[in-house]
Amino acid sequence: MLVKLALDLGPLIVFFVVNSLYGIFPATAAFMVAIGASLAISWVIHREIAPMPLITAVFVLIFGGLTLYLDNELFIKLKPTIVNLLFAAILFGGLLVKRPLLQPLLHSVIQLEEQGWRILTLRWALFFVFLALANEVVWRYFSTDFWVSFKLFGVMPMTVLFGMAQVGLLKRYAPAGDELSHQTDMQS
Repeated sequence: MLVKLALDLGPLIVFFVVNSLYGIFPATAAFMVAIGASLAISWVIHREIAPMPLITAVFVLIFGGLTLYLDNELFIKLKPTIVNLLFAAILFGGLLVKRPLLQPLLHSVIQLEEQGWRILTLRWALFFVFLALANEVVWRYFSTDFWVSFKLFGVMPMTVLFGMAQVGLLKRYAPAGDELSHQTDMQS
């Protein structure tokens, strides 16, 4: 669990630290290297790379590359908006075809009834839209340093809190006989 957290947060922390010391362009280059290293380490440890970190890394490399090549920080600032909207669109698309796409991603760690998967997928899709809108507001109306800090000290805590807020749903829609469901029944 701690290794996964370090692999997920490490590149963002590198981005924050390098930005505070040297500015957005060196931070972007360091972010690109750090996210590549994170994927490589993840592959070595787990022999697989989860889809979301892979998609995020591809966008970091593309938009980071554009930022550096064109000497324009706009591209790295747009990356979170585009990635979050892409994740939201994928989840909404899955719901439209009646296939909650969080289920194949998370079924090994979470067991839910079908309705629970639909609700959880909808909530995460809406949360990704919220994150995209928040990114747009912050990069447009605040300084670059504030935006970088927001990515680490705003988005990460909001995501953790949002995830924790889903525990009730996980308990409510756990299959009968599941330990999560059993714990809920015993507390009632």
